Amino acid sequence: MKKVLSLVLAAIMVFALIGCVQVEPGQQSGQQGEAQQEEEQKSDDNTFEIAVVTDVGQLMDGGFNQGTYEGAKAYAEANGLTYQYYQPANGSDATDNDRVAAMRQAIKNGAKVIVAPGFLQANAMTTVALESPEVKFLFVDGWALDDGNGNALKNVTAIVYKEQESGYLAGYAAVKDGYTKLGGTFGGGGSNPACNRFAYGFVQGARDAAEETGADVEIKISFKYGSTFSASTELAAQMGSWYTDGTEVIFSCGGSMIQSVISAAQETTDGKIIGVDTDQSTLSDLVITSAMKGLSASVQKVLTELYAGEWDEKLGGQASNLGAADDATGLPIETSKFNNFTADDYQAIYNKVKSGEVVPDDNVEGCDTAAFWDAAVEGSHVTVIFEE
Repeated sequence: MKKVLSLVLAAIMVFALIGCVQVEPGQQSGQQGEAQQEEEQKSDDNTFEIAVVTDVGQLMDGGFNQGTYEGAKAYAEANGLTYQYYQPANGSDATDNDRVAAMRQAIKNGAKVIVAPGFLQANAMTTVALESPEVKFLFVDGWALDDGNGNALKNVTAIVYKEQESGYLAGYAAVKDGYTKLGGTFGGGGSNPACNRFAYGFVQGARDAAEETGADVEIKISFKYGSTFSASTELAAQMGSWYTDGTEVIFSCGGSMIQSVISAAQETTDGKIIGVDTDQSTLSDLVITSAMKGLSASVQKVLTELYAGEWDEKLGGQASNLGAADDATGLPIETSKFNNFTADDYQAIYNKVKSGEVVPDDNVEGCDTAAFWDAAVEGSHVTVIFEE
């Protein structure tokens, strides 16, 4: 466990150093930043039409920032448009003012479209959208914004995901593969709707699979150390105790939190991980699958509609709620490391979700209480242990 804590402390020190640097457009700091310098774009007049303003964490994080950026980049390159990313100052401690500054810098540099992932962007986006009505904003993993008086911001569109579907598929697959002691650590401290939907879907999928197999399943659920979506010594210690107590696979749902889970899993013999948002199998051999959102594909879809002149009709002041029917949720079955759950098994359950035959519940009100989870599995083969 000392090794776990030292690894996480080292990671936190790196993030802290990065957070002390005032980051310019397209620039990063440190070793990871050097690799990301390749992402800096050029234009003839040093202006960039499409801007991505990152959430907390790094650009190429193997998660939400990266998936969003890759979608914007793919669309821009396919259509001959300039693009750039902007990382707000202060890293994981970025404030609304830091996000506002990044968006204003993007507009100063010629941005006509700003793509910003993460619910933390809401206040900053509202401020900048009100003062720059000529700019279009894509609020990825957000919601339709208003001006504070109930009037929809017509220059903002939201991309929302049915995370409960991906969570459901991950929980279902894990139990069908033979795992009976599961865990899930979730970002946002219980206040993030997307992470909450992932959590609820995960339990529902495990519950249904347990019903089909007759297996008794235990699931530990916690939002305790996820409020900042960051790696921490406390989270690593908690995950280490879960693995030590017999938890076989942990769903890590929240940005850099996966680094704590990886560190804890590496200290065990058989600890496995389920990633989130993008295919996180490249982060560790211990990742057996990931509950994915089609981040890149959905950003490209909405940008295509925007540039096709469909903003007023389909996008402005509205939210696109995307799921399996839009190929926007699912598991990366090609890179998944299941022992018994086959690609055919996955396709069968995925088709049921896609067609609407299976509809995971998305009502997560009260999910930060033990009573919610007790009710979710009442009368089933699943027991949820909620760690407050």
